[in-house]
Amino acid sequence: MTTHDTRPGSTGGSDTPGPLYGGPDDDYTPEQLAAMPREDLDRLGARYDHVEVLHVDPGPEPGSAVEKRAVRQVGLTFALAGLSAFAFCVVYAGAGWFLPDWQWELGSSTFSTLYTPLLGLLMGLAFTFFGVGLVLYTKKLLPHETAVQDKHDGSHFDRVTTGATLVGGLHNSGLARRKLITRTLVFMGGGLGLMLLAPLGGLIKNPNRGNPLGTTSWAEGVRLVRDDGTPIRPGDQVPGSLETVFPAVPGGNRQTDVATMLIRLRPSQQEAAVPRAGQEDFGYGDYVAYSKICTHAGCPVSLYEQETSRILCPCHQSQFDVTQGAKPVFGPATRSLPQLPITVDDEGFFVARSDYIEAVGPTYWNRERI
Repeated sequence: MTTHDTRPGSTGGSDTPGPLYGGPDDDYTPEQLAAMPREDLDRLGARYDHVEVLHVDPGPEPGSAVEKRAVRQVGLTFALAGLSAFAFCVVYAGAGWFLPDWQWELGSSTFSTLYTPLLGLLMGLAFTFFGVGLVLYTKKLLPHETAVQDKHDGSHFDRVTTGATLVGGLHNSGLARRKLITRTLVFMGGGLGLMLLAPLGGLIKNPNRGNPLGTTSWAEGVRLVRDDGTPIRPGDQVPGSLETVFPAVPGGNRQTDVATMLIRLRPSQQEAAVPRAGQEDFGYGDYVAYSKICTHAGCPVSLYEQETSRILCPCHQSQFDVTQGAKPVFGPATRSLPQLPITVDDEGFFVARSDYIEAVGPTYWNRERI
């Protein structure tokens, strides 16, 4: 047998041995290879692949106390990884369901401040235990060998012997008989997989469910209050003044879409006022209320020039005329500021008659549809 004939891969990878191809496929027929034990195929493949094993440290004796202790350690770490991953999913999916709501609030000491740290901690623990388990399994349960191998192209002989080597590796790993590790691996894999897939739910959910972009916390009977929570009566403002108000709901003064400008018109402004069609009764006396969110890019608009009856946006200089239903008269904004219908309650305080009848803030691609 010459050097050319025995070099693995020199034949070009034929599945059928024959004199045309040469190499190991000429020396062993498929029938001979199929009849050889896995261990012999493993050694044969190593020899033909020019593998030199320099040193071998066998794994622990099957059934020994050393092996059982190592199996328990590895199983425990994999189980802890799975538990951490499933706990992540419980916190992620349970917030606002069977756990408290996770909405963050300034200065809060409740579950909302622990939600994100809990997710990070549990995910970190899951991957840490997974890594520790792999290290323990490799160091304590697998045989260790040092070998040198030359790289070459594959043939039928190579595929058969490589398959035997892979099966031998699985056999040497002991997974088939170490049921505890196998079960905890399956448990951990399910937890890790679910943990990695869970955050995708926030990406595939319907963003229009419940119309979050088209509704706010304003509703019928909700009082208009200042930033400090005090309600407002019709006589609290002088003509020509503007005051920013919020809905009297928990956290209303920290919501980004509810800020509203309550404006008391001067007599001359009230005489010149031309409300938008269908919104003639949205005001109360000489008071009108408009959204503070610019319809161009969402900046806060509250620079009020009572001499010109214009509200200015400081970001891109859009201007809205309060006597024309907050219609844009200058700048890039193309839509009027939404108007909040207001009235007073039995105690004489301003309240909303309903939510805004249109979405506040900038235009988005399906605004008209919802």
